Amino acid sequence: MTDFSSAAWRKSSRSSDNYGQCVELAAVSGVIGVRDSKQRDSGPVLVFSRNELSAFLRAVKAGQLHL
Repeated sequence: MTDFSSAAWRKSSRSSDNYGQCVELAAVSGVIGVRDSKQRDSGPVLVFSRNELSAFLRAVKAGQLHL
């Protein structure tokens, strides 16, 4: 399990300033953590390799995920 307690989180440039719908990312030990900024201390962190995150973002942009 990757420790993100001292990670330098940054807000996604695609996150909205309205309604607190923000996604934050941080790189630690060769992986990327993704979290909901509204749940910084108590929420889960999704962990991706760089390749996994790239594949996920490509699928989102292509409309391949039905959420």
